Amino acid sequence: MQYILQIFTGGWKNATHSKEKIIERLEDVTQMLPVSKVIIGWHIDPALYKEVGAFLSGKGIDMLLWLPVFSEIGELLEAAECTDLWGKPVSSLALQEGENFVFYCPSSPKNLQNVKDVYERFFGDCGFNGVFLDKIRTQSFVGGVRGVLSCGCDRCADIYSRSGLSLETVRKEYASSGDRFFTPDGYQPGQGFRFKNPVANAFFKEKGELIASSVTDLCNYFKEKNMQVGLDLYAPLMSGFVGQNYEKISACADFIKPMLYRRTEAPAGIGYEYRLMRESIPDAEGFEDIRIDRAFLREQIEAFRDLPCEKYPGIEINYREDIARTDASYVRESMEVLREAGLNGATLSWDVMLAPDAHLAAIWECRADYY
Repeated sequence: MQYILQIFTGGWKNATHSKEKIIERLEDVTQMLPVSKVIIGWHIDPALYKEVGAFLSGKGIDMLLWLPVFSEIGELLEAAECTDLWGKPVSSLALQEGENFVFYCPSSPKNLQNVKDVYERFFGDCGFNGVFLDKIRTQSFVGGVRGVLSCGCDRCADIYSRSGLSLETVRKEYASSGDRFFTPDGYQPGQGFRFKNPVANAFFKEKGELIASSVTDLCNYFKEKNMQVGLDLYAPLMSGFVGQNYEKISACADFIKPMLYRRTEAPAGIGYEYRLMRESIPDAEGFEDIRIDRAFLREQIEAFRDLPCEKYPGIEINYREDIARTDASYVRESMEVLREAGLNGATLSWDVMLAPDAHLAAIWECRADYY
């Protein structure tokens, strides 16, 4: 197995780590584990990336820019907002400085151009070998039902209409059905839940098509620059709600990083998102209790195992008392399952700077046991 490291350097304006500390950490970790890529961003400091990039290049390791797409970007450039199906702004969540989870319209040409402009203006000459596209989705149940039933702006409404679905029909169907609009009729790996309500099925299907189209546009843009493209994806269980159809969204990607976060009490944490869903739609029947254990992890992997791109699932190796209470045994178990599945490797998420040494030792021991 190969490993991809993630390092969060801070939001656009405020740095979390100095380049000296980052290089020191990378020196330690790359001596311990076979690292193929480092995802790093998104604080704006060209000097940091040039120096870190030179260090990584000397070791034959690729450096990828961690770049948010439909969230955070509006802090730098004016962005077209995302609305719910009733034309109201979608609720957000401020997790930490520089990460506010305010989402913007996923179909807006202006918003797509913003991503390209931010790259060109701030990061284009830093020596990145590729980009890692984050926040390529709509809001989740973090914003309640209206967060999931988005974007409803005129432009998105027109796209849905051209596919044969009127958002007015969706609004009326939800108004008459309430939470039962979401009652499931099964689960399809890689696409999420199927629903008994055909209008709900149509809405989430087209939402996945819409977002995949925009992501494909960005993938093509960076590939024309001979850059690698990786994608940050929700775990298959919840991906359909945020518009991530695995097969379609990954069609032009070099690799995907499904966020198989079993210990995260924050957006993208599997248990966190599933609990918010049930709390948001309490009258929707059929969402049973789940055990997010080893067997669950294997099941989630099966949903994307056969995709043609490379697969580097994300496992939390950092520890945060408030939202990521990981331990060495959890890390080891997760890595064992990924290894048994025969995947390309793992992404050590979401900030190796915050990873306890015991967690890294567990990864090394697991790898050593394999050989």
